Order: sequence, then C-alpha cells, then structure tokens
Amino acid sequence: MDRPVVPLGRPRTERADAKRNRLRLLAVVREMLEECGAEHVTMDALAERAGLGKGTVFRRFGSRAGIFKALLEEEARRFQELVLSGPPPLGPGAGPAERLIAYGRVRIGFLTDNLAVARAAMDRDVAAPAVEVDMTRLHIRMLLGQADLGVRDVEGLALQLSAALEGPLLLYMASPQALTDARDGGAMRLADAWQDLVERLFRAGPEQPPRGPE
Repeated sequence: MDRPVVPLGRPRTERADAKRNRLRLLAVVREMLEECGAEHVTMDALAERAGLGKGTVFRRFGSRAGIFKALLEEEARRFQELVLSGPPPLGPGAGPAERLIAYGRVRIGFLTDNLAVARAAMDRDVAAPAVEVDMTRLHIRMLLGQADLGVRDVEGLALQLSAALEGPLLLYMASPQALTDARDGGAMRLADAWQDLVERLFRAGPEQPPRGPE
C-alpha cells in the first residue's frame, strides 16, 4: 500500500461563503507575513486588510493563535498531498530508502519555512509549537514495512525515527538558538544528518539471527 492513512482527516463541510472567507483570510495572512512578519498580524489588522468584519475573523479563528494554527494546518495539507501523490522521491515511485531520505529533508525544510507561523500558533501554556506528528510516524512505518529490514520492532523504530525528526527538532526550533543556527545553514545540516541516519540504517540490512550452539 502506497498511500497510508494519515491523521489530518477530511476537510470539514463548510458553506460556500464561509470557504470563500477562509481562503481570503489565509491569503491575506500570507501577504502580511511576507510584508511585515508574524508579530504584526493581529485580529484587527487582518479584518481591516481583508475587508471583513472583526466578528467574522473571530468566528473563523477564535484567537490570534488560531489564525496561525489554521495557516499551519493548510500548509500541512499541502505537504501531505506532496507525500501522497507528488513526484518521486518524496511521492510514490521511489524505493523506501529514497523516500525516507526525501521525506526527512523536505519535512525539515517545511518546519524551517513555517517556523515563525509555528511559534505564533503556540498557546501560552504550551512549551513547543503544535505541528502534526502522527503523519510522520505512519509514513515512516509504511516505508520501513516496505523495506523489510528485519528489525525486531518496526513500530518502535518508526516511533524513534519520527521523534528524532519531529519532537526534539520542534523543541530546538522553538529555542532562541534556532534563529542563530538558521543563519548558519542549520536546516541544511539537519537535513544532511537525517540522510546520514537513514543511509546507515539501510546499510545495516536485515538483522542476523543469533547463532545456535555448535
């Protein structure tokens, strides 16, 4: 199976006018991010620039953090579509090692590109940005299954690899050090390190069973 079940789910059914307003607001948010940065995106400024009432913005997003959560979810859906049906090696058509390397490299780029949005989407009582992680675990699990590396616990390995790619990475990206490292090619180094990890894993090959007594 080349299309894993991913946790983002089906988009909610919405009225045509509600969908039009949502797409309009998200487009305006992207414009504002490009022009003046996340710190200048407020509910009032978004409503004024989009030409919509402030009540419409509140009903759609609920809070300022909700604006960025919605944008992050929209970008995550685009990323998911590339994984499920985009060109190889990220999409179907390449071997599991190639796809796993490509996934990590593109995912790191995705997280880096959306770092400001992820930070703005943080709730005050949450220590790290909330970005969908289950998709990574399920996709890695599928690719490991296709590779048939002979590991003892594929589920456990998928969890470990997804944690290496998502958990500590998100905590690192939420830290002040991330801004300094980003200027020094930090994202490329992380992508290269992910590729090294996957290549070593696949070079190890199937685990050999222990020898019995002579």
